[in-house]
Amino acid sequence: MSEENATPTVAGSPASAPQPAKPLGEVIHIDQDLVQQHLGEVVRSTVEQTLNAMLDADADRLCGAQRYAHSPERVDTRAGHYERQLHTKAGEVTLRVPKLRSLPFETAIIERYRRRETSVEEALLEMYYAGVSVRRVEDITEALWGTRVSPSTVSELNQKIAGQIEAWRNQPIEGEHAYVFMDGLWLKRSWGGEVKNVSVLVAIGVNQDGYREVLGVAEGTKEDKASWQAFLRHLKGRGLQGVKLFIGDKCLGLVESLGEFYPEAAFQRCVVHFYRNVWSLVPATKVRPVAAMLKAIHASEDRAAARAKTTLVVERLREMKLPAAATLVEQSIEETFSYYAFPSEHHRSLRTNNPLERIMREIRRRTRVVGAFPDGNSALLLVSARLRHIAGKTWGAKRYLDMTRLKNLQTEAAVSQDQTA
Repeated sequence: MSEENATPTVAGSPASAPQPAKPLGEVIHIDQDLVQQHLGEVVRSTVEQTLNAMLDADADRLCGAQRYAHSPERVDTRAGHYERQLHTKAGEVTLRVPKLRSLPFETAIIERYRRRETSVEEALLEMYYAGVSVRRVEDITEALWGTRVSPSTVSELNQKIAGQIEAWRNQPIEGEHAYVFMDGLWLKRSWGGEVKNVSVLVAIGVNQDGYREVLGVAEGTKEDKASWQAFLRHLKGRGLQGVKLFIGDKCLGLVESLGEFYPEAAFQRCVVHFYRNVWSLVPATKVRPVAAMLKAIHASEDRAAARAKTTLVVERLREMKLPAAATLVEQSIEETFSYYAFPSEHHRSLRTNNPLERIMREIRRRTRVVGAFPDGNSALLLVSARLRHIAGKTWGAKRYLDMTRLKNLQTEAAVSQDQTA
């Protein structure tokens, strides 16, 4: 190699440093939108195939044999199918619903779709009455379900849901309901440029199998005797019967109205509401010891022991210079003892209105964002929609009380009465 062509090798010179690698650039370009579109189509296709396979399986089950199979157990044959569209989170799918020659095709797939459709419509209704603008409702529905709901659709859904809720609110009450919880809810409504109060009355009951049901919901001008009479007339006209005990607060006119429509039923004044009435007559510094004394009364084993404990508590209240509280306890606490006439296993559930209060708190949370409703009917509609939604969940599917306890107690009482006679 000649001296002219020799490469300098002086340490630290730029020629000796490693040269940085040149960027290769994007060798592979991924179209994210195309990938997402492809994945969405795969999911949608899978959902469609799965649902149609389930529909075919249900049809085979109803027919008693698979399609084209010769079997002595066959009870019907296919008669083609019809198509219907179903909106899912994966997109719109086409269902091929089988038709049978003689039997009606009943399947859980379609039933689940109907419940889903109802819940979606109720969500639209709830958004609308919660003050969400129609344009915002359109945006929300498009983001959630991939379908944009027009203002006319929202209006049509409101009318449709209003009819369904009205039918649900007036459906016959079947069976007997030994225990009925009642309460009222105050809401605001706009009237002639002013904001006024409107009450919504609610009743839930425990049926003969021990499950809770929403028995009724109605608008009342206020929680007075006329409103309670109209509500009880509404319940009785729809078939409410077999009531042994009503539980609720001592609202104005409620107890008198119960005596007119259900004279044989007892009334249990909510223990918690009674405590609050007593505490309103007690200084804040003495609420804690008074509360302990009142709770000791209702912790008694039976009515006789509770009465004996009441006498001691009344004396103690007078010693504490609380005459008004002592008088209230002495005159009214008997109204809170009605639950002692029922099975001891039911006492904890019957002495307060808590089962209904928990539902009312949920409704208040839902309606608080509305502020003032445009009228009383819209308030009733939203409360009814929420109650119907609650009743369709695990709340109504879980047994609340073992009613065989009550039946056994009634049988023992009847036997004892016969022996006495």
